[in-house]
Amino acid sequence: MLDPATEEVIATVPGATAQDVDAAVVRAAAAQARWAALAPADRARLLRRFATAVDEHVEELARLEVREAGHVVGNARWEAGNVRDLLDYAAGGVERLSGRQIPVPGGLDVTFLEPLGVVGVIAPWNFPMPIAAWGAAPALAAGNAVILKPAETTPLTALRLAELALEAGLPEHLFQVLPGAGDIAGEALVDHPGVAKIVFTGSTRVGKRIMARGAALVKRVTLELGGKSPNIVFADADVDAAALAAPMSFLDNSGQDCCARTRILVQRQVYDRFLEVLAPAVESVVVGDPSDEKTQMGPLISEAQLERVRSYVTGDLNTIRGSAPDGPGFWFPPTVVTDTDASAPVAREEVFGPVAVVLPFDDEADAVRLANDTEYGLSGSIWTRDVGRALRVSRAVAAGNLSVNSHSSVRYWTPFGGYKQSGLGRELGPDALTAFTETKNVFISTEA
Repeated sequence: MLDPATEEVIATVPGATAQDVDAAVVRAAAAQARWAALAPADRARLLRRFATAVDEHVEELARLEVREAGHVVGNARWEAGNVRDLLDYAAGGVERLSGRQIPVPGGLDVTFLEPLGVVGVIAPWNFPMPIAAWGAAPALAAGNAVILKPAETTPLTALRLAELALEAGLPEHLFQVLPGAGDIAGEALVDHPGVAKIVFTGSTRVGKRIMARGAALVKRVTLELGGKSPNIVFADADVDAAALAAPMSFLDNSGQDCCARTRILVQRQVYDRFLEVLAPAVESVVVGDPSDEKTQMGPLISEAQLERVRSYVTGDLNTIRGSAPDGPGFWFPPTVVTDTDASAPVAREEVFGPVAVVLPFDDEADAVRLANDTEYGLSGSIWTRDVGRALRVSRAVAAGNLSVNSHSSVRYWTPFGGYKQSGLGRELGPDALTAFTETKNVFISTEA
């Protein structure tokens, strides 16, 4: 693994083979049977101990994330804290995972929510810690074992979390981490008949392959995939506030965020004013050493990702640009493309870097049309002072996560997921545990 800010080698981790995956599944199945047999209060108590262990190592985990992923240190601390909070939240659901009693003639009908067994979680490199926990925490709370395959470039925090789980007292082999290549370890996990469900976060292209491969075993999948999210600014909004908030809506994590608001749609009457305020806000973003507390944006994850981002900002495009360090590291400056067509690749494809486009619209119908003119539907923002308009547009935009006069997307206590090719299923929120269970219906006759 390379430090994205310096290109220095920070670690070498051996990759798991298909045989390693098979052995891990066997171990996980045995551990899961013992875990599911524990009293719910005992499982909850152990998950809380895991959360406490994470809390005691937040700074260590954050610094590890800075080195392997290039995240700015403040964000990395939040990510480690999010793992802690999600484990606590999931632990609270263990003793509340109840079925139902359904009125029927001639007897009693009850349902049970039973664990699936072994769950495979394939986590991405853009948010290695929290997204791994999105799948692992509720799966464990529901009584399952988890095998986590982190991204090839960011396995270190995942490996440390597995160590902390053992230190907290979770049974051995219940939560295993298998670093490895996607086309080897990842595919072996997807294809394994002993893995009941796959939770995948990553590109839409790979998500489609996982869904197709899983279909052979009718394997359950949750997919959190790509995005090209709109940031809609109406003329009646606080335009200056919307413009000042816009940069970090697509620059957070260097734009390597599927929820990034990379299509900024601005009503024509206030388009010029919006750009006047946006330009200095973008230019003033502090890009540099991610371990520095003052840094707002770090490097991209890899040279390959840097080249991908560069390929979208070529030629004579009109741009607003910030600055980025010279020298070693995978740096790209904050960039906003203006005066481009809505059909241009930079306006339609997921760049996954610190690049956004600004497009004008005429009226509410035109804004909704532009917002929905994409194969994705993950998130978005709506800026307006008109409550009725906020509700109308929220209902009309085809996306799973919308915010009004803000850029919030993800809270561990609310559901998260996408429409269209942004994914399948929902993660997080009060129903997260049920996504890792089977519903069993039992009828007991009361008639002799």
